[in-house]
Amino acid sequence: VYRAGYPDIFSEAGRRLNLILGTINTVVLLTSSLTVALAVHAGGEHRRKRMIYLMLATMALGLLFLGIKGMEYYIDYEEHLIPGLNFVWEGDDAARAQLFFTLYFIMTGLHALHMIIGISVLGVMTYLATRGWYDREPMPVELFGLYWHFVDVVWIFLFPLLYLIDRS
Repeated sequence: VYRAGYPDIFSEAGRRLNLILGTINTVVLLTSSLTVALAVHAGGEHRRKRMIYLMLATMALGLLFLGIKGMEYYIDYEEHLIPGLNFVWEGDDAARAQLFFTLYFIMTGLHALHMIIGISVLGVMTYLATRGWYDREPMPVELFGLYWHFVDVVWIFLFPLLYLIDRS
């Protein structure tokens, strides 16, 4: 709705986002989607060791995603793009640009929160997997995989909406 109402400022503000870091994060997250899918597959084949390694890889990729997002937030801070903290906008429609960044931080912050929750749950599940909890019934690993894919799909919508729209 915001983009439809104010397409020019939405595009201008979106171009201030770090496209390189956003793209790298997209690749990292899609790779984590692969590792979690392979972990689910390994669990279905009762290959515990492989499943654990893939769960650890998924956690590492999730942490890498959060680290890159943290770097991006720091760059936003350095460029004075944090609403309510140090926001400075050179140009027209500063209030609407600030609204864009408010929405950006809410959406990506909620996504990061769900990543943190997923990494935490996966950490517990990985520990339990080392104890043999999923040897007979790997369904919880599969259910977690659905959660992780959902978080990935949310990013797949956020990335083009925030980073790619009207870049030329």
